[in-house]
Amino acid sequence: MKTNSFYDKIYSAVCQIPRGCVATYGQIAAVAGNGGAARAVGNALHKNPMPGVIPCHRVVNAQGRLAPHFAFGGVDEQRRLLESEGVEVSGEYVDLERFQWRNL
Repeated sequence: MKTNSFYDKIYSAVCQIPRGCVATYGQIAAVAGNGGAARAVGNALHKNPMPGVIPCHRVVNAQGRLAPHFAFGGVDEQRRLLESEGVEVSGEYVDLERFQWRNL
């Protein structure tokens, strides 16, 4: 995957999140080279050009909350995808202590 635009760097970072783990928007922004761009990460994921390939369902907010407006089927679909990978979701939250990707 080319990484010549910030969105490409975001998509590349999201592809690094292992199955069964989640990352926060801020964490992905940092991996992509701009730790202050968490909102840009959300915008990029909403425009994900390859759903099913780029695992945007693995990205949650800083408190572990699922995306209330998950672009590819809503919060229930994000929950389903995470649970299918072994990530436990309680209500609309993932326990970051247990499931956050430890990349840094």
